Amino acid sequence: MVVGEIATGTEVLVVGGGPGGYVAAIRAAQLGKDVTLVEKDELGGICLNVGCIPSKALIYAAYLYEKIQRADAFGISVKEVRVDLERLQAWKESVVKRLTGGVKQLCEGNGINIIKGKATFVSAKKCLVESEHGAQAIEFKDCIIATGAVPMTIPGFEIDGEIVIDSTGALALKKLPESLIVIGGGYIGLELGMVYAKFGTKVTVVEMLENLLPGTDPELTRLVARRVKELQMDVYLKSQATELKKGKDGAQLTVQTQEGELKLSADKVLVSVGRKPNTPPELGLERLGVPPDAKGFLKTDAQMRTSVPHIYAIGDVAGPPLLAHKASHEGIVAAEAICGLKSAADWQTVPAVIFTDPEIAYAGLSEAEAQQAGYKTIVGKFPFAALGRALTLGETDGFIKIIADAETKVVLGVQIVGPEASTMISEAVLAIEMGATLEDLALSIHPHPTLPEGLMEAAEAALGKAIHMLMPKKREAARM
Repeated sequence: MVVGEIATGTEVLVVGGGPGGYVAAIRAAQLGKDVTLVEKDELGGICLNVGCIPSKALIYAAYLYEKIQRADAFGISVKEVRVDLERLQAWKESVVKRLTGGVKQLCEGNGINIIKGKATFVSAKKCLVESEHGAQAIEFKDCIIATGAVPMTIPGFEIDGEIVIDSTGALALKKLPESLIVIGGGYIGLELGMVYAKFGTKVTVVEMLENLLPGTDPELTRLVARRVKELQMDVYLKSQATELKKGKDGAQLTVQTQEGELKLSADKVLVSVGRKPNTPPELGLERLGVPPDAKGFLKTDAQMRTSVPHIYAIGDVAGPPLLAHKASHEGIVAAEAICGLKSAADWQTVPAVIFTDPEIAYAGLSEAEAQQAGYKTIVGKFPFAALGRALTLGETDGFIKIIADAETKVVLGVQIVGPEASTMISEAVLAIEMGATLEDLALSIHPHPTLPEGLMEAAEAALGKAIHMLMPKKREAARM
């Protein structure tokens, strides 16, 4: 059934068409269920429309722009490089439309009933959907809640879409601002801040905590902080924005820093202080019998089932980490559980990627986390500066670090900061999921010259037999 047709009953109702919801709907339909998918905005949710995909499009464009400017190092002379933001935005939107259109085709091809409208639960078995065609009641046997997350707000710093913007607004600017203040030094604020800094905007970051990218291992964030300085971004740590005054030409921000009160001015102010689960009272979750906890999350078991057996929750509403790939996997688990399969969220690790410059990616336990968990650890670390492929790319900042159990040599965690960290972390995830040892990685032949060779080299370093770096103690005469 296509958008606009009315469903009066369904076996599986999925509320939310993001990377968790649409994946759950497709999997349930593949398993023979009659599925209705309700989405109030566009299919693909925040991720495809105003999050993961458009931000990575701009991040790559900014990377390319800066790379071209430094092409002289490769013997390539470029006379003029300029940014046409309107054309860039048009290209970004074409990417988004292609992906969201593909999601719609997949859903329709699997026979999913798609309804564009706002859902409100009226009972444990019925949902009211308000759309452009009026209100319609949908009765269901099972329901998957996949309503995602929304940006947190700060009183007095309300989003107006003109001067004060959120990440959605920052992704849609048609004119480069001369100056931009980013409130919040987390991954969203820093990713977008670095984009506009590369394009020539004067960017200032205000962060309450003592480090950029709070919650990320400082060993990884150090290189990003250094890059921030190279981009001439101003950073105020342990600082809080306390007042905002808007004028015709921008805004003035009052910031309480460690040294005292400071006045900052900018054309635009990006508020990026985190996200919270999208479980508002008007959704009617109490009428389902599954009220959110104090933080707004819905508690689930390993099959993503809430305390009410026929109600499931996946993605951001089901708890951290708030990541699209986690939502997709949870969607598959929920759909298969509804269909009687023995699926469960039993993965060992959920990888995290931060698309700053350089990129950061990690999976499993950090060295500190492993030791806190009672492991005696051994660590292998290999710098990109010693990697041939990194040298040919002109991107030698960063390293790959592997944490393993000293007794069994089983890989516990991997951390990467550097070029294409987002791509390389997948091998690390597989290693952790399969219970691989350091020798498994070290003895797996990696193609040369490539960046993933660094994983093999880091494993060798942990074993004390690295070939392409000097070991701190005497080297083995022969490889064991």
